[in-house]
Amino acid sequence: MKINNYKKAAEIIKNAKFPVAFTGAGISVESGIPPFRGPTGLWSKYDPKILDIDFFLSHPDISWKYIKEIFYDYMENIQPNDAHKFLAWLEKNGKLKGIITQNIDNLHQKAGSKKVIEFHGTASKMECTKCKKKFLSKNISIKKLPPLCPECQGVLKPDFVFFGEPIPPKAFEESIKLCKNTDCLIVIGTTGEIMPASQLPYLAKQNGAKIIEINIEPSNYTNNITDIFLNDKATVASNKLKELLSS
Repeated sequence: MKINNYKKAAEIIKNAKFPVAFTGAGISVESGIPPFRGPTGLWSKYDPKILDIDFFLSHPDISWKYIKEIFYDYMENIQPNDAHKFLAWLEKNGKLKGIITQNIDNLHQKAGSKKVIEFHGTASKMECTKCKKKFLSKNISIKKLPPLCPECQGVLKPDFVFFGEPIPPKAFEESIKLCKNTDCLIVIGTTGEIMPASQLPYLAKQNGAKIIEINIEPSNYTNNITDIFLNDKATVASNKLKELLSS
């Protein structure tokens, strides 16, 4: 494994025929979104049970109080940073076939990325727990909690994966497909702890992909499958790579 070899990383990305990105909470930290885990993570302030599907279904009013606070009040004005914009730039220039993200913040799309697989769903939509219809979150008022379905008055749930829920089948299948086909996986801001998402880079590696990892600290991937470890903030590493790829 090479550390901070930006020139080699840029060369791998440039020569890749099917480069893909895999992102986690760390890419959005510099936009102001705290991670879930760690000393400053959301779970140090909130009880994770608020995102347990059984707890939500039996206490939607309690869950929604905190969901509103964490995912809607706080994230409303959050903007993509240079790392999100770098991936959008790569795609626009034909150097990225897709992004698999564990994030639910919609920042990749805000940055201009088109091919984004939201492995854990998204906060930008809500689904009715009764009739299963989906709605754009921006069109639903959350002044009164829990919000109810405009069609059947069932309780609405954010359209992301809660504890105890399966990964959306389409997202799962598309992610597997990308990881089987990629020859260069750019891993940004993920520790590799959350199953089953954490297994995707291993699948890519098994199929011959080079792994370029951008993280401020070593992850579960660093000493196992990573080929080049760029030990920097996501924005710093992205700007360095962009400069090399533009020259």
